Amino acid sequence: MKIGERIKEVFDGKPKSCSIGWFAGQLHCDRRNIYRIFAKDNIDIQLLGHISQVLDHDFFADLSAELKFSNEDNI
Repeated sequence: MKIGERIKEVFDGKPKSCSIGWFAGQLHCDRRNIYRIFAKDNIDIQLLGHISQVLDHDFFADLSAELKFSNEDNI
């Protein structure tokens, strides 16, 4: 899973009032950083925790489910 793509998917599912500017404000960063986050393959866990809170989505559960699914494929 490319975590940035998953964050973008969840963000895109939010109401239109949740703009890139709103998201950047919630993360206390510049709008350009949001686009960089969307392009990331991996991410710092503290930042992912903050993003999870802001978007009200458990990205850690997504990663865990993918890991479990991946491990089952290798059995």
